Amino acid sequence: MQGEATLRLLDKADREIFKLPREVKGAIYDFQHKFRRDPANPGLRFKQLKGHPRLYSARVNQDYRALLLHAGDSDYILVAVKHRKDVYDNLDRFAYQINPVTGGIEFLDLVSIEETIHSGASRPDPRPGPAPEPVPTPEPKTLFAAFTAEQLLSLGVAEPLIGLIAKITTEDELLGLTEYAPQLTTEVLLALHDGRTYEEVLDQVTTPVAADEPVDAEDYQTALTRPATQVTTDDTALREALEDGFERWRVFLHPTQRKVVEREYSGPARVSGGPGTGKTIVALHRVKHLVDRLGPGDDTPVLLTTFNKNLAADLRQRLLVLAGNETARRVEIVNIDKLATQIVADAEPGGHRRWIDDTKALQEWEHLLDEQGETRWDAEFLHSEWSHVILGQSINSRADYFRARRAGRGRPISREDRAAIWQLVERYVKRLDEKEVWTYRQVAERAARLEIERARRRASYEADQISSVKVQRESGIWHRPRYRHIVVDEAQDLSAAHWKMLRAMVPEGPNDIFLVGDTHQRIYGNYVSLGSLGVNIRGRSSKLTLSYRITQENLKAALGILGEEEWDDLDDKREDLSGYRSVLSGPRPVLRPASTWDVELDALVDQIKEWDTPALSSIAVCVPRRDMVAQVENRLGKAGIKAVAIGPDGPKLWDAVHVGTMHRFKGLEYQRMILAGVADGLVPSDRALQYEHTDPLRYRRELRQARSLLFVAATRARDTLVISWHGQKSRFLGSQESPGHPGLPG
Repeated sequence: MQGEATLRLLDKADREIFKLPREVKGAIYDFQHKFRRDPANPGLRFKQLKGHPRLYSARVNQDYRALLLHAGDSDYILVAVKHRKDVYDNLDRFAYQINPVTGGIEFLDLVSIEETIHSGASRPDPRPGPAPEPVPTPEPKTLFAAFTAEQLLSLGVAEPLIGLIAKITTEDELLGLTEYAPQLTTEVLLALHDGRTYEEVLDQVTTPVAADEPVDAEDYQTALTRPATQVTTDDTALREALEDGFERWRVFLHPTQRKVVEREYSGPARVSGGPGTGKTIVALHRVKHLVDRLGPGDDTPVLLTTFNKNLAADLRQRLLVLAGNETARRVEIVNIDKLATQIVADAEPGGHRRWIDDTKALQEWEHLLDEQGETRWDAEFLHSEWSHVILGQSINSRADYFRARRAGRGRPISREDRAAIWQLVERYVKRLDEKEVWTYRQVAERAARLEIERARRRASYEADQISSVKVQRESGIWHRPRYRHIVVDEAQDLSAAHWKMLRAMVPEGPNDIFLVGDTHQRIYGNYVSLGSLGVNIRGRSSKLTLSYRITQENLKAALGILGEEEWDDLDDKREDLSGYRSVLSGPRPVLRPASTWDVELDALVDQIKEWDTPALSSIAVCVPRRDMVAQVENRLGKAGIKAVAIGPDGPKLWDAVHVGTMHRFKGLEYQRMILAGVADGLVPSDRALQYEHTDPLRYRRELRQARSLLFVAATRARDTLVISWHGQKSRFLGSQESPGHPGLPG
């Protein structure tokens, strides 16, 4: 064989590569360049493995070999990198096939999978002393005894795994198998284990990903082109696998996700799921799907929006990676508050108002209360009451405020209280007017009014069917919908005014609004009922339950943080994370107490030095308060470790340890994560704890939000999670446990 070759990386091969020593990773990167240029290079020792007509080995370095599956012509797939003793001593361990259901290429290392299945088995007690008398125990029941091998195969389960599957008796063993099993096998087995019937799994899991044409079990060239063959083709993807990157999984669509992306919806639809289940990936692919269906054009008929400015910038980059410039050009990608300010600025040109965020808005409340000598209410309560009740319900008069519902807002307030609060609100608004500033909450409410009026004019125009030249000219401004479709990421963080604005921006109809989110990750205190705001998602909700990013160990720890709190589903019903699990395994989280903050900072520095990774951007440090960010930055800098704070627009440097508050880590992921300062009085804060007896409802709401923040922070870690504190550890790290939601070890 001479000349250049094509080399692709098979899905899940990167997980094994990721665990290899650093020097081997570097050798792999050099190897793939050499192989592409000339597979016949004598130094590669490229050869076919005995008994395997399509499987080849090639030298990576003295001790490691690449396993390559030949797809035909000059096309090869990198399926594994193994120590040489694991390549040649037991060739029966390797199995590969074209799945007869999906038509995709699958590769299996049966020995590694079996070892993973049994890695969680209990070990004998190493303590000295006489061995206990054996106690006869009944033979455990296997998990899939109710299903025949023929049924499993018809659902798309990989045939080489049927024997191993028949022996599985525990969920831990099942999760061990799914870590390295093909994707469809994983989803089928987990669905059956969750109690779905054979017919339900066939309809909901298998049929959506089945090949459209008959599958030829020997045609690997055609199989290589099918969506079920999960491979990457460029150097960037392999480099990211070697350098602890995340970009590949962040744009890849799994079969279950594809189903919700390509579904036709008769109206607004919602996708929920825990961290790492791919909600944002689904949103991005949904955008691409909607644009592709529209055909060519020069307009921007699709809006992709989210709450956080950092996330909006990230979504733009990821859509470019996924869909390219042509698709991205037809999508407006903007965070929700910037969108609202654009609407208001366009409608009221020439204005001189500035916009201020919640932090500055709170400062204005504090100044007002100091000037008025007011002590009955604090600034945060008044800001929340004004933002969520008055602006959230578009209340314009004191009489309307007297009638306003305040469900879940905290302690009841009397009519006299409402009159006093309304007077303070009027003074506050006057204060902002005099300074020519608007809060983002005000802007959102104003934008919602403008869009509702615009929608009313459009409806009136369509009803009257006027066709004069003047109206035709104006129709480009007032009588044309802003968007054909709207896609919302992190939907749980949007306010009622935001939803009113979005509802008015797109006509009601098929595929109008598509939203993804998880109310367990709500960190901004916006509680809404979508149905009451005209966004009716009843009967059009889907749930993702498999995490492709967080390990089982980190997932259990994060679920323990949530405790026994109840969570809504954005539509007046309860939401939970039942069935939420990971297909990855890794080390258990490390909990590390310290006597003081200085001691905790020293331990933090030692931990990062111990990791000794050149990819500093794979490490992050999360703290509860802003002042602690600077303290961590300074301490790392003095230790010779480059660190940078995450600001409103993200980190200014990429090649550095990223440091930020819990709010800043929304939507970000890291290989190694340190949560520092997780102490009672910081998480939750002393400010939240003061309401325990004076305002129990507010106290519970504050604790729920603090839990969500810590949950979000803990689920940013892909592999290694370290949680430290000084003094008394956070009550959220307690040992309380519930079935399926074990707490962190104390």
